[in-house]
Amino acid sequence: MALPLTCLPAFSPRERGEESLPRPAAPFLGFARLLRSHAFAIAPEQVTSFMQAVTLLGPRSMNDIREAALATLTPSPDRRDEFETHFRAHFYGDAKPSIEGEKDDETRVKDDRGTREEEKQTIRQEKGGELSSALEQLSSRDFQRDPDGLGQFRRKLASALPARRSFRTMRTRSRGTLDLRRSLSEIVTADGDIPSPLLRRRQPVPRKLLLLIDVSGSMKLHTADYLKLAHAAVQGTDRAEVFTFGTRLTRITSALRIRDRGQALARAAALVDDWDGGTRMGPTLLAFLSVPRFSAFARGACVVILSDGLERGDHSDLETAMRRLSARAFRLSLASPLAGDPRFRPATSALRAILPALDDLVDGSSVKSLTDFILSLARPAPAAEAIWKRVS
Repeated sequence: MALPLTCLPAFSPRERGEESLPRPAAPFLGFARLLRSHAFAIAPEQVTSFMQAVTLLGPRSMNDIREAALATLTPSPDRRDEFETHFRAHFYGDAKPSIEGEKDDETRVKDDRGTREEEKQTIRQEKGGELSSALEQLSSRDFQRDPDGLGQFRRKLASALPARRSFRTMRTRSRGTLDLRRSLSEIVTADGDIPSPLLRRRQPVPRKLLLLIDVSGSMKLHTADYLKLAHAAVQGTDRAEVFTFGTRLTRITSALRIRDRGQALARAAALVDDWDGGTRMGPTLLAFLSVPRFSAFARGACVVILSDGLERGDHSDLETAMRRLSARAFRLSLASPLAGDPRFRPATSALRAILPALDDLVDGSSVKSLTDFILSLARPAPAAEAIWKRVS
């Protein structure tokens, strides 16, 4: 008997082959893979939800499948027509017309919990080093083993992060609310005598730390230090998440959970395809926000973007992404290596546009300045716009 669609993983390992999947699941899994191959930001959980929705609907008609796909795979409004084209091509066998837009303008999302991409992209041989280029250039990195000097940062991080009150409660002797259930139980045990009241209070937990690291060519000199800092952050607290972005978006948190730093950075280097390439800061941050599981990492978190903030061309996507990130995050910070120069001012049109959304615009030119800043996140500070207006 064939397994129900709800029992299937979102993406099975490619090595297992298509023959291991029940035949009814193949068209739906294939449709999700088709969308991902055309740079639709779809998380594995969304594909599972899609197949569950199809199972619940019957389906009684192709329109049921289409409505389930729209509700669970959630294409953006500007790509709705493209979504419909792919749906008809996949399920009806219609000839697929060419899709407007260049392939190089698409942002690919790579999750270290998902599977590898369906097709290997041809590595383009280009001369690197152009600052803030928007062209995609795929390459790899090799990180050297050397002392990191981040032991004190690892030990202090968990206690230094800002705290929030969780919905879990803990017993306390003072400054709490009455624990009515336990107090009544104590009264019954004491045969009606009224003992000292028993109190509980909400348990404080550290906020999440989200690091978004720019690995484009203009940040080449700082990438190695940023990755070492990210590894120390993941080792110092279990509430840290790390992504890299350039022309693509890649989650590398699981690689950095390896205790040995050399092995962890080697695993991260294998995951990221766009080392030292171009910069598409706005589109990649929007891709991050378009994946529900990823955007949940930013909710109530301390979000630190390690980038020079140099966006080529129109910066409207960057402005939109920063505004949306600011609305989700507890604190949104941009650590730029350019800010290490005393003469630095946020004078570019992109930096001026995003400055109102930032809580901090700080020096990211050295590991020491970054560790000092991250360890001070719990302390209040004036907004970035107010500080830089005084400086300017």
